[in-house]
Amino acid sequence: MNEVQKAAVSVSEMARIVGLSRARFYQLLSDGVFPKPKYDDSTNRPYFDEEAQAECIEVKRRNVGINGKVVIFYASRHPLTGQPKRPAKPKAKTKPTSEYTDLIESLSCLGLSATAQQVEAAVAECFPDGIQKLESGEVVRAIFLHLKRQESK
Repeated sequence: MNEVQKAAVSVSEMARIVGLSRARFYQLLSDGVFPKPKYDDSTNRPYFDEEAQAECIEVKRRNVGINGKVVIFYASRHPLTGQPKRPAKPKAKTKPTSEYTDLIESLSCLGLSATAQQVEAAVAECFPDGIQKLESGEVVRAIFLHLKRQESK
C-alpha cells in the first residue's frame, strides 16, 4: 500500500493497491465503504483519481469506511501485491538405465511399479534363454504375472 500514486487507476488496480479481491472491493464499494469511482466522459470507464486513491488507502489503514462504519479487513492469505508466484517446475522422472527400460515402462502402464533389479531377476527366472526372440506382449504378461505372484506371497 506504499506505492507511488498515479494520476488515475482502474477499479481493478485500486483493489490490488488496497489488497482486496475485485469482488470484495466491488462489494465494499456498493456498501459505501470506499468512495465511488469517477467515470471518464469519453470512454465511460470508472477510475480513481489521486484524491480517491488516498481516501481508499486511508479507509484500509483506519478500518473505517467513508460512510463511518467500522470494517474488519482480514489478513490476506495470498498477497495480492508483490512478486507473482512462480509455478513449481515438474520433477523429471528418472529413467531406468537398464536394458529392460521398455519392459519397466510397460509394467508401469499396467499399474505395477518395479525396479530394474526386480525385472532382471524375473526375466532370468521366467526366460533363462533370454527374451530377444520373443514377442514383447508375451514377455510383459509373463513378467507381470510373476511379479504379482511374488507380491502376494
